[in-house]
Amino acid sequence: MTDPRQGGIAILDYGSQYTQLIARRVREQGVYAEVLPHNVTSDRLNQHQPRGVILSGGPNSIYEVDAPQLPAYLIADALPLLGICYGMQAITHALGGRVAAGTSREYGAARISVEVENPLFHGMHHHLNVWMSHGDRIEQPPAGFIGLASSHGSPFAAMGDVEKRRYGVQFHPEVVHTPDGAQLLRNFLFEVCGCKPNWSPESFIESAVESIRARVGSDRVLLALSGGVDSAVASALLHRAIGDQLTCVFVNTGMLRKGEPEQVVRVFRDEQGITLRAVDATEGFLSALAGITEPERKREIIGKLFIDVFSDEARQLSAEGVRFLAQGTIYPDVIESGAGSKTAKTIKKHHNVGGLPPDLTFELIEPLRDLFKDEVRAVGTALGLPDSIVWRQPFPGPGLAVRCLGEITWERLETLRAADAIFTEALDKAGLLRYGTSQAFVVLLPVRSVGVMGDNRTYEEVVALRAVTTDDFMTADWARLPFDLLADVSSRIVNEVRGVNRVTYDITSKPPGTIEWE
Repeated sequence: MTDPRQGGIAILDYGSQYTQLIARRVREQGVYAEVLPHNVTSDRLNQHQPRGVILSGGPNSIYEVDAPQLPAYLIADALPLLGICYGMQAITHALGGRVAAGTSREYGAARISVEVENPLFHGMHHHLNVWMSHGDRIEQPPAGFIGLASSHGSPFAAMGDVEKRRYGVQFHPEVVHTPDGAQLLRNFLFEVCGCKPNWSPESFIESAVESIRARVGSDRVLLALSGGVDSAVASALLHRAIGDQLTCVFVNTGMLRKGEPEQVVRVFRDEQGITLRAVDATEGFLSALAGITEPERKREIIGKLFIDVFSDEARQLSAEGVRFLAQGTIYPDVIESGAGSKTAKTIKKHHNVGGLPPDLTFELIEPLRDLFKDEVRAVGTALGLPDSIVWRQPFPGPGLAVRCLGEITWERLETLRAADAIFTEALDKAGLLRYGTSQAFVVLLPVRSVGVMGDNRTYEEVVALRAVTTDDFMTADWARLPFDLLADVSSRIVNEVRGVNRVTYDITSKPPGTIEWE
């Protein structure tokens, strides 16, 4: 079949905080987008035969020493270009135009006037609200370019060489603060570049299955299954491709939420028919963590012990002829490792089995490395995984160990599990678990408080409810949950969970706080 990555868009990263967002906006239109470093070679850029190139924004001034420039080969290339902010300035400078410091900087909301009919603004209003973020501006476009739009602070808020299909905009069409930005990107993709909407979960699955089969052949693959979204979808995709050649190892550390170990076995072994080796290492983890209260020490102990347990299973499978180790690396991991310029073969710590002993040598296979998280979920749904797995909220690698503040004991973990289950159930019933919160959980605090239950004085533990909303998990705001829901959850926890007599709600944003407490 045709690779759905062919004929998409290459995005050159000049350091913008929005670069990943550009790629996501392009993919939302059904067109594959790949983020590459600004100094990418011509051969690498053309690997998937893109039909156009988008140049991202960036923090530099084009005249700074060592400021990133437009690759020389793109000047002579016939590929359509769209420069955004700094990308527009890079085009201008490379093609002989003039960039200068603006007399007044434009940051935030602005209004532009479209002055010339052109393919980039086809079908759009003549006055548009946009989001600006720049200090420099275009004083003189390059030869062949004309001004397409202007704003109060930018005489050339957009420019274009229509014949050569090269455009630049001084605003950010990829952000929600530019309401018509999606239409502008659609125009560039389909009107200017002639892209086809070939990128979909179904097309990805078909292509990935073909690729996995070609690489793996008759060999066997090992995958560490945590039950999280990425490893779950990776396992389902690999199983679709190679069936019983895949073996998943699930290590129960004792730090999972209520019912999760049983759910993993039921969904993947019983319902999906995947060969699964489930290892209950709860006692070993609890013994190693006894008396440990420092958060980083907890993480170190859990990470090392997880590797030890997984390595024992991996040695057995290696002796049985397993050749490949699969990992649920996704596209943001690849970008953050160097905008796609590296091979991204550093295995993440703990839940993605980093730091395996040197006697274990596997070839790495990463079937999801081209996908964003929302695309991973869409692929999981298309593969038939249940919503309870596909829409599982983020869960830290060390699990409840970093939500059980202070000493970890089986009794305290059970208390935390019970309280967390009540909170999760209430959010789910209210329709807030999937759509109203990005992450929600309970934290057990290492403090006790005085309370009254019946005619008796109590001195028991305190839990904190935590629920946040976020688009990228880099920043987050506390979720404004209904007071009635919080009241119901508090009442149920105090009445149903032994050892807890006080419930609090964390209303700290990120920053200054973090989403997790440890």
